[in-house]
Amino acid sequence: QVQLVESGGDLVRPGGSLRLSCAASGFRVDDYVIGWFRQDPGKEREGVSCFQGSDGKTYFTDSVKGRFTMSKDSAKNTVYLQMSRLNPEDTGVYYCAVRLFKLCVWNRTGYDYWGQGTQVTVSS
Repeated sequence: QVQLVESGGDLVRPGGSLRLSCAASGFRVDDYVIGWFRQDPGKEREGVSCFQGSDGKTYFTDSVKGRFTMSKDSAKNTVYLQMSRLNPEDTGVYYCAVRLFKLCVWNRTGYDYWGQGTQVTVSS
């Protein structure tokens, strides 16, 4: 049974940092794609970053390049999103999702299972 559980969301001041975790079960993060998406109220869920477990490549949307990184802990079967220099535009519910293929895509319809989301609020 595939399951994804996000954690790490919080209220943080502009310029601060957070690390989100996506703990996976029912599959190995080394084998497939993990994507992080963000959703604001009334808006579409948009892709933020993507990690290809098979080759370790990561991809980021333009607005977070240079500020966000992704990493994995294979032993814990967990993928992380490290966010730094946060700004209010980064606010939203962050979801991780698994795509049961090898290559990243940005379209959320390309993902097969989703976590429940974790709230990130960037505000002074």
